[in-house]
Amino acid sequence: MKSLRVLRIPFVTAALALSALFLARAEDWKPEEGFISLYNGTDLTGWGYRDKEQKVLETFDGKAEASDGRFSAKPGILVVNPHNEAKGPRRRDLWTTKEFPKNFVLKIEFRAVVNADSGIFLRKPQLQCRDYLVAGPYKELKKYKAQDWNEIIVTVKDNVAHCECNGEVLEDALKLPASGPIGLEADRDQMEYRHIQLKELP
Repeated sequence: MKSLRVLRIPFVTAALALSALFLARAEDWKPEEGFISLYNGTDLTGWGYRDKEQKVLETFDGKAEASDGRFSAKPGILVVNPHNEAKGPRRRDLWTTKEFPKNFVLKIEFRAVVNADSGIFLRKPQLQCRDYLVAGPYKELKKYKAQDWNEIIVTVKDNVAHCECNGEVLEDALKLPASGPIGLEADRDQMEYRHIQLKELP
């Protein structure tokens, strides 16, 4: 029994050390100069559900999970969870409670499981964000890293969005309304988002 206890102590110590290291790294991240973070890395403060007219229906300030479980907050990562039939509709959209009428740059990193389907809403129009090489629509990307972290950068000027993934163009001139929130779609399987940051431009 003593030998088992001796083995368990280093294992538990190592596991705790790795957990602490992960948390420290998540907390160490800060938005770039001039950017604001849209996700605090701890809970869903600043996010909620909206109706078809974009009116806020429900907010999740201080909560680690949306009311139907489709979105949850993990250390440094906003997780889109697979659909559970018992908890609500298959597709749900999570929106910032703040709206963005000015020109802006949005940076967001994502990691998709195989064939995951999500999306990033820019005021209202959707930029497909998926496991691109399997689910498309951008199957010809050369720099996309399957089941790893990828970065999307969206630059909005005069209500037109230029969108890139790891430096490759997804949409060159996506037309947007004059104002609106940023949103994330929950459609199929798990997606993770992190380092969600935005800078307003003149």
